[in-house]
Formats: sequence, structure tokens, C-alpha cells
Amino acid sequence: MSTASEKVGSRITLSILAIISFIASFLVARAFTILRPHTMLKIGGYHIHHFWYGIALLAIGGWLGISYKSERISRLAAIFYGAGGGIYGDEVGLQLTPTGNYWTGITYTLIIIFLAIVLLIALLFRYSRVIAAEFAGLTRSRASLYFGILLGVISTAVLLRRIDMNVFAVSAALTILSLLIIFSYFVQLLRKKA
Repeated sequence: MSTASEKVGSRITLSILAIISFIASFLVARAFTILRPHTMLKIGGYHIHHFWYGIALLAIGGWLGISYKSERISRLAAIFYGAGGGIYGDEVGLQLTPTGNYWTGITYTLIIIFLAIVLLIALLFRYSRVIAAEFAGLTRSRASLYFGILLGVISTAVLLRRIDMNVFAVSAALTILSLLIIFSYFVQLLRKKA
């Protein structure tokens, strides 16, 4: 019988497989387009973009992942899913720009943001206990109180200036975060005294 940590470890392994196949398929699709720009599939006068292959691989990977409980099939599903996402992601710029610009920089920006978020989530799941212990240790120290106050003062000062809506939203979030840090310090202090 497998333990909960083995299941989490297995899921992280599947996530890493999906990320690797995502990056590899994105790079292969981009390299193919650079090296063979005029190679395309045309059916009945329609150009079939390769994001359709990506959608098909995403669907196959998702279906395999939810339909079977085999470790081998789960790995294959992760690879298909990641590869489909990479192929689909290669044409994000084509789909998001009004002129259908395949070479737009937004593709690279979105791929980097996506990979950063996915890797961060994978690391958070893998090291959640260590992060929770470190955070609990930080909230018990007086440094967290000082950091919370400093963050609150700076973010509130920026918040009151209302420079830009994006800056306003970020500073509001940081102000709330600073209040949570200060609150958690006092909760930890009260727990220690009780």
C-alpha cells in the first residue's frame, strides 16, 4: 500500500515529465517552423495549424490520465499532455494578436510565465512541510513584525498615491499581506504566552 508522500512524489514526477515534454515540444515546434517555414498541412484549401495537434495531444493525455490507474499510462498521459501544451503554446502569439503574428514576443512571455508558475507550484507541493515550518519560525520572530510594518508603510504610501491601477492593485495586495504578517506575529505571541 502506498503512503501519501509516495503519491505526492509520484505526482511531482508526472509534473516534471509534463514540464520536460512541454519544453521539448515547444522547442521542436519552434525549430521546425524556423527551419521549414513553408511546410504545412493543407486540406481543402485550409491551412491546418499545428495548435490543432497540440489540442489533440492535450485531449488524449487528459483522457488517459483520468481513465486509467496504471503508473505507466500516467507517465504516458503526462508526456502527451505536456507535449500537447508545448505545441499549442507555440502558436499562442498567432491566436492572441489581431494580425495573427506568429513571431510576437508575447508567446515567449506567456511560456516563461506559465513555466515559472508551474515550477513554483510543483516546488511548493514538494516542499510544503519545509516551507510551512520555515514560515512558522519566521512568524514567531520579531523580524517578521518589523518586516510586516515596513512592508505595510511602504505599500500604504504607494497605495495612497494611486499612480496606476496595476500599481494600486499590487500595493493593496502588499498592504493586506503586511497586515496578515503582523497579525500572525501577534497570534504566535499569544500562543506562546498561553
